[in-house]
Amino acid sequence: MKLQANFLCALTLFLSASFGMLHAQDTNVTTEFGVKGGFNMSNLVNSGDDPDDNNILYGFNAGVYATLPISDFVAIQPEILFTTKGAELEYNNAFATGDAKFRLNYIEVPLLVRVNVTKNFNIHAGGYASYLVSSKVTGSGDFDFNQDIDTDDLAKFDAGVSAGLGVDFNPISIGLRYNYGLTTVGKERTVAGTTYTFPDAKNSNLTLYLSYKLN
Repeated sequence: MKLQANFLCALTLFLSASFGMLHAQDTNVTTEFGVKGGFNMSNLVNSGDDPDDNNILYGFNAGVYATLPISDFVAIQPEILFTTKGAELEYNNAFATGDAKFRLNYIEVPLLVRVNVTKNFNIHAGGYASYLVSSKVTGSGDFDFNQDIDTDDLAKFDAGVSAGLGVDFNPISIGLRYNYGLTTVGKERTVAGTTYTFPDAKNSNLTLYLSYKLN
């Protein structure tokens, strides 16, 4: 998604400028425990290709988080989330018209380094690991279908990198985060002497989230 690429470029530039301002700000990080949830815009990226904006699948994430300070303005932030990913394909040809949605549901564990740039503004980056708990493909249009996919036919584990920013209004925070998978969704297999991976694609996910501090 072009929005995701622009977001990452802007975040990189902002990170470079932010660390020079930390000493002049009230950036105290405190221990937090809370719940969070949000709205996902997901896609699948084929190896060597850019995400196609037309294949965005909308979904959600929900879970818990903790913020554990390691200095006055830096903290480690682990999370445990249920999150949906995948992609949507629309088709319109001489034979059929409709859409197909490929849904992947994960238990995801991000581990992030959070930096408070100001008292109410943070940036965070790190990685995540996910376990695939279910998957299905659904379609509507000239052909309607709803079929579960055996998770043994796909890669059970996914891992990738994350980066984002957040605005804090104690006890509520809102933020934007981008996750990019480093492993393929499909599993390698051999048929008739030919080895291939299907689907040979990686997860791409932009999340708008809301969190609530419980302590």
